[in-house]
Parts: sequence; structure tokens; C-alpha cells
Amino acid sequence: MTTALKSIAPGLACALLWLAPFALVHATPPTPDAPTTGHHWVSSWGAAPVAAGPALSSRTIRQVIRTSLGGAAVRIRLSNLFGSTPLAVGPVRVARSEGGPAIQAGTDQGVTFNGLASVTLPPGESVLSDAVALPVAALENLAVSLYLPEGASAPTVHQVGNQTVYLAQGDLTSRLRFEPEGEADDTRYLLTDLEVAAPRDARSFIVLGDSITDGVGSSENANARWPDRLAERLQAIPASRAIAVVNAGITGNRILNDAVAPYRGPSSLSRLDRDVLDKPGVRWLLLLQGGNDISASDLLEAPDQKVSAAQIIEGMQAIIARARARGIEVWGATLLPRGGTTFPMPPTAAARAKREAVNAWIRESGAFDVVVDFAQVMRDPEKPDHLRPDYDSGDHLHPNDAGYRAMAEAIDVARLVDETR
Repeated sequence: MTTALKSIAPGLACALLWLAPFALVHATPPTPDAPTTGHHWVSSWGAAPVAAGPALSSRTIRQVIRTSLGGAAVRIRLSNLFGSTPLAVGPVRVARSEGGPAIQAGTDQGVTFNGLASVTLPPGESVLSDAVALPVAALENLAVSLYLPEGASAPTVHQVGNQTVYLAQGDLTSRLRFEPEGEADDTRYLLTDLEVAAPRDARSFIVLGDSITDGVGSSENANARWPDRLAERLQAIPASRAIAVVNAGITGNRILNDAVAPYRGPSSLSRLDRDVLDKPGVRWLLLLQGGNDISASDLLEAPDQKVSAAQIIEGMQAIIARARARGIEVWGATLLPRGGTTFPMPPTAAARAKREAVNAWIRESGAFDVVVDFAQVMRDPEKPDHLRPDYDSGDHLHPNDAGYRAMAEAIDVARLVDETR
């Protein structure tokens, strides 16, 4: 491993512990047992924490999320990872979504933390709720409503939610419907995980990636990101219905370095434990990254922001080793073509050469358990360094809904099914 990679890799992952849910969170590792015999907790949905968002006054936040796997009960994780002060939250409620800011009558359940209806999160920490006795189906929309009685000076957010969030003054967490205030917002606030109590054979397939995994270019409120479409494929096949798909993508994310403005977020090496390896029930990791490491090398002037193809490959090798040490199978995906892009800048000849070198290593090295050749699937046959026009969202970098569906269809579902038997 190079000196540059050694200086980058240590990161943040050890700072965020799996926490027992106390009224004031303490750094103790046990978490509540699954409430039903024959079940275990499995990650069903996620939104990786990215940065501190703008301050919020006291208000209710209602967020709609979609399960990828059903279960007999649910629990959620809230994060104050990027907060600088203690954060009071509560009450918190979960219900089946009726669409928009509405919830289905008779489904609303209170969420507790060590038996209490409110919780205070110290800066830099997270909290896992008690089990909520709300059976859920796969691909079901849930609404999580949380109240910030004192507001939040620096709420931890995931900036590209691609799903409208609803905010209003006062504690409206139990309202069947309320009129949201302000302009439409699609940020994810504080909510980072949904876990389900699923049968013992259930497992999670987690995707670690950047804006292409985060779903930039897909339709708003449509669950049209490629991991969403993969979850739909798995649920359409009886033999694969015990497999969850969790999106751990962050727009602007890099393997080796933390993001810089206008993007934010910790590197994949530094967030790997928190956002992938420590998730309950994880069996597979798919890595689709390296493109931002390459483009940042063209764009940024600081020497430590410029990385070679060899360094990117070393970063991938480090991720593979850490995942395999935890018994997780690692899939590698080739980088999509980006010819014709102008943001953040057109790719240089050096960037194109790095991309080809990284893709060749992914395909030929044998380092990954499975290779998914997205570059081949998504390229324009007439101009192989460009996206296919019918898969292009318009910026020549991010796919549209059809492109994301094609990516989901490129996953070898039969391989996943064989490994669950």
C-alpha cells in the first residue's frame, strides 16, 4: 500500500459506534433483540450520513422511505454524526404512507428509545430505536415523522434524497396529513437506517457508490435509482425475495479522499464500517466507485488530491480485504463512460487513461468475487466512451430512469439466489 493511501485510509469509521438506545445515548454496543423467534434484524433501507445541513427551528419532519425487504417489526437509526451540540428528538412515529405528506389511518406507531418517547443524541453519535411492532411488506412506503423540540443547529443530512420531505412547525408527528411549509426539499434529515425483523435466511446486498448509485438523474419520488430497480427485480422472483438492497451511495463520493465543495461527505475507506460492514444481515457488497477520484485529480490543484490509477486500485483492494474479513462477498462494477461531460470539467486524456486502467483491473484481476460490467452495458456502440443516448439523463454522466433500469438488469440475480440456498 502506498504512503498516500496509508495517510488517507484511517478515517472516521471507528468514531461512530453501534449504540444502545438510551435517553442520553451511551457508547455501549448491545442492541435490542428481534422480537420474534426465528427472525433476525436485517438492513432494509439506508441513507448514508453526508454532512451538517442548515440550522432548523423547532418543527416536525416527515420523510417517506421504501423498504426493500419486509419483516415482522421495524426499528430505525437516527444520527447526529455531524452535529456540534446535543440534539433532542421526540416524539418519533412511523406509519404506512398514504402518499405525499399523508399517513394511513390506524397504522401510526410511536417509536421509543430504551422505552422513552424522546432521546438526546450527543454530537457525533447515533441511536437505534426499540423494535416497533409494525409488520411491513417489501417495497412498501413508510412515513417516519420526527419532532425537533429545540430545533437543530447542524442537522446531519443526506443531501440527495430524490424524495420530497415535509416540514411544518409544531409537533404534528401523529397528524394524518399536514400542509408542509416552505419550498419543496428532498434532503434526508437525521434518518439513516431502517431495519426489519426478517426470517433467518434474509440477507442484504449493499451498494457502495457515488452519485450514480445515489440516483442523480432519476425521477423524483419514483424510486428509480438502480438499487431500487434491483430490489424490485429481486421481489419479483420468489427465490430471491429474502434479499434486501441497501443504497450506500453519496453524491461526489470518492474512495480515497473526503469530498470537497460543492460536494461533501467522508471517503468510502473512512465510512466503510458504518455504512456497509456494520449493517445487520449484510452478505454482499457491490463497489461502484473511482470516477470521482479520477475527475478530482484533474480538477483540484492540491497534490494530496491527485491520485493515480494504482492508488485507486489499492483503495479498492483495501475495501475488498476489509469486507472479506467480515465474511462479505465483494462485487466490483466497472466505471461508466463519461465522454462529452462538461461538469465538473471535460475528462482529460490522463483521466480517460486512468478510467481504462481501473476498468481493466476490475475486469481482469480476479480481485472481485463477481464483476458487473456496467461500462459495457451503458456505452454507446457508436461512441464507446459515451453513454448510450437513450440511457443519458442529459449531462452525459448520469443515467436516466431507463439507464438505471438497465443497470439493475445487469446484476446476476441467479448468483445471489444460489448463495442463499
